Amino acid sequence: MIRIYQFASCPYCQRVRQACDRLGMQKGRDYELVEASRGTPGRDEVIQLGGMSQVPFLTDGDLRMYESDDIVSYLQTRFAAGAPQA
Repeated sequence: MIRIYQFASCPYCQRVRQACDRLGMQKGRDYELVEASRGTPGRDEVIQLGGMSQVPFLTDGDLRMYESDDIVSYLQTRFAAGAPQA
């Protein structure tokens, strides 16, 4: 399952969450939101998995991705109408 590390007041994280909604992705089925504000275990995971303390951060299997534009592009490709959902 896709994990999106984020926090509510981050505008870049909000952009990713809105893309999930637009694509019809369902939380709990297609993706999981992980709280990753500073000082949380989620932020520690971001650093451990990706090497930087930056959100949003996406994991999908072995894929690791920062940058909201890149994440949104990936989600659009993966969840576009008719695209297979692995």
